[in-house]
Amino acid sequence: MSKLHASGTGTLTDRYVAEVVRRIPADQRGDMADELRATIADTVEARSLAGPETAEREVLTEMGDPIRLAARYADRPLALIGPALYPTYVRLLTVLLSTVLPVVTAVTAVLDVLDGQGVGEVIVGAIAAALSAGAQMIAWLTVVFALIERAGAVGRAWTPDDLPDRSVPKKRGAAAYAAVAWHALLIALIVWQHTAQPYRTDGGTRIDLLDPDLWSGWIWPILAGLVGLVTLDAIRAVRVWTRSLAVWSAVAQATFALPLAWVLHRQELFNPAFLSDVNGGWQTPDSFYTVAVVGVLAVGVGEVVKRFREARD
Repeated sequence: MSKLHASGTGTLTDRYVAEVVRRIPADQRGDMADELRATIADTVEARSLAGPETAEREVLTEMGDPIRLAARYADRPLALIGPALYPTYVRLLTVLLSTVLPVVTAVTAVLDVLDGQGVGEVIVGAIAAALSAGAQMIAWLTVVFALIERAGAVGRAWTPDDLPDRSVPKKRGAAAYAAVAWHALLIALIVWQHTAQPYRTDGGTRIDLLDPDLWSGWIWPILAGLVGLVTLDAIRAVRVWTRSLAVWSAVAQATFALPLAWVLHRQELFNPAFLSDVNGGWQTPDSFYTVAVVGVLAVGVGEVVKRFREARD
């Protein structure tokens, strides 16, 4: 290193090292700076025939952009969605846009037709719903995969345990895609019915199908649980399913199912104005809600059991 400073070329190395270490965790900067300077000095010395200034510039050029080098040292991806996740991201996006998006668009069109809208209004409404829902799906799926990329869910070292089990059919991957599509559809419908208020009463007033008061409380853990399930199903489609991921899946399932069961138990899921307009003088029997609560809990428990059965220690 002394040769570099003696020749007046140490400033370039110092600038390069500073650019690298300022992008890595503070507790690693001192050791990393010393290691980098030593590496550069040794490599430059080995090329003494080229002259110290020329050799230093060649070495730094070969080491490449300090931002990329810092990302490798810190194990931080520079891409929003890296090559390990991109194929699954594209497949899931295709599934969502080919299944969930048409459903949301069709429901919007049907409700507009039932409201007596003209052909032009129905078409415009369907296009607007498709563009809005499609943009939301692309945005949120991208956020989910970017978080998975940065959480290192697929960044661990490969082991032979990651080899696919040839005795297991590919239906597991298909099931993961279907689960992502289903949970994403639930999220889209919950948000859409609140923002679009698709139901119109006999008086012409647009209202939510679900109780608007839920947005002051219970709807948020329900949506959080669904987002968690979408994220974990996406991971399940990408990598080996482990017991720790099964535990997180159980947490997400509980976050979704328990508040939903409680809301059903209290008969507070649907908008009273919607039920009154649809049912007239008929009251929904308590047994309906009892069966719905049991069904939600049973499905949730069944999903948790399946996730643990799929898990590898």
